[in-house]
Amino acid sequence: MKITDTFFYIVLLVGLTTINNYAQENKAKNPLIYADVPDLSMIRVGDTYYMSSTTMHVNPGVPIMKSTDLVNWKLVNYAYETLEDNDDRLNLDNGKNDYGRGSWASSLRYHNGIYYVSTFSGTTGKTYIFSTKNLEKGPWKKNVLNASYHDHSIFFDDDGKVYMVWGAGKLQITELNKDLSGVKEETKRVLIENASAPAGNNIMLQSEGSQLFKVNGKYYLFNICWPSGGMRTVVIHRADNINGPWEGKVGFQDLGVAQGGLIDTPDGRWFSYLFRDFGAVGRIPYLVPVKWENGWPVLGENGKVPETLDLPANKSLIPNLVDSDEFNRKKGEPALPLAWQWNHNPDNSLWTINDRKGYLRLKTGRIDTDFLLARNTLTQRTIGPTSTASTLLDVSKMQEGDFAGLSALQKDYGLVGVKIENGQKSIVMIGANKGKSTEEQRIDLKQNQVYLKIDCDFTNKKDEANFYYSLDGKKWEVIGKTLKMSYTIPHFMGYRFGLFNYATKEVGGYADFDWFKIK
Repeated sequence: MKITDTFFYIVLLVGLTTINNYAQENKAKNPLIYADVPDLSMIRVGDTYYMSSTTMHVNPGVPIMKSTDLVNWKLVNYAYETLEDNDDRLNLDNGKNDYGRGSWASSLRYHNGIYYVSTFSGTTGKTYIFSTKNLEKGPWKKNVLNASYHDHSIFFDDDGKVYMVWGAGKLQITELNKDLSGVKEETKRVLIENASAPAGNNIMLQSEGSQLFKVNGKYYLFNICWPSGGMRTVVIHRADNINGPWEGKVGFQDLGVAQGGLIDTPDGRWFSYLFRDFGAVGRIPYLVPVKWENGWPVLGENGKVPETLDLPANKSLIPNLVDSDEFNRKKGEPALPLAWQWNHNPDNSLWTINDRKGYLRLKTGRIDTDFLLARNTLTQRTIGPTSTASTLLDVSKMQEGDFAGLSALQKDYGLVGVKIENGQKSIVMIGANKGKSTEEQRIDLKQNQVYLKIDCDFTNKKDEANFYYSLDGKKWEVIGKTLKMSYTIPHFMGYRFGLFNYATKEVGGYADFDWFKIK
């Protein structure tokens, strides 16, 4: 081979590699969203996709997201501001809380020009069905069913009947009134006696998370179960008649990616949307391609989750799911962007962005003994594989016993902020482990403003957070120690950045946050 030939082949190889890398860079990658967006329910209306998810104890609740490509999603609304406001657990009152409860898996549907979003609550023991003609702007109509239908799926059949499927292990079905205002009690019956059976007899988590679809005249029911010693698994049942008989099989078993359903594209392709438990960042969404064989949806590529998808590339989650905030509002703009959610129901008399232009003010109105019991912590999701949140805090109007700052919120939380004790301002870092909090470091503060920052690293489930402060916004100092973040079932949610202020001795003080930045 001549030198010129060798050179040609080297150039060709480099060129092909570059083209391949470019092609991979311009394809969607899994996970679809590297943040806590669990229990997905998804629809397509024309060429637009909508998705709802679970947010449990934070409010507003049941986020509505929109996409035109199945990959890049934007928050456009919530189904409710507060689920109810007459319960101490929802309000974080009298030492009670609603961590890990609130509202769970939702069902999102579209029928005859109306969007329906339903959810259920183990807290109130009720099921809520919200409906609107405009999913992005509302207004919403609210129907309440006086029973909590676990992980239900609403289904509009071709004959005009409306069904709800729910349960765990033993799945049940009932008809609803056509306006979804109530259940036809006489129609309640068992749909599938043991929906976990296709995955074996030794099941740690019985089949739940029902999502019911109809494709080419056949009914398909998706569920998630967890065989002992195995991983979260997709189970699919199908039937020619909604009353059965139903036949089932294991639909997908890889990386623990499970619970979701089916979505098609305008050009006729099919995908399954699912999620994966991924440590402290939470439960993160995935997409897998679907092919149809012998009337069954076949998920994945050779039974595996693909790293890339033949869809447009993922863009940043900022500003569409999380976002920085200068707390400056133009006339007509909402007080808080959709990225923000309160930890439990807020007390709206104790926060404002109007008292001091360009600042979020968190006021104290009661005495609290612990950060997790403090009301009006304002939160956003953390995002992976790494994310950083920072803020500039003005402490000049805080009072004796007040504590304000920046948090990484979960049961094993981490805080960096300012405490006022014996008239002295101090920067402190607090870490919690197995529910017990420890002050790790305290530094005297001689000025009224301080910069605070938290770095989170979720890479390969490293799940570590580090805490910093700065007196000038340029030179950052580590404070305290690295927090080992843990996804705990009591909270059932990925870590969240939060801005907080609460009183431990006297009320009436306030803390001002100049801005919040996330990257």
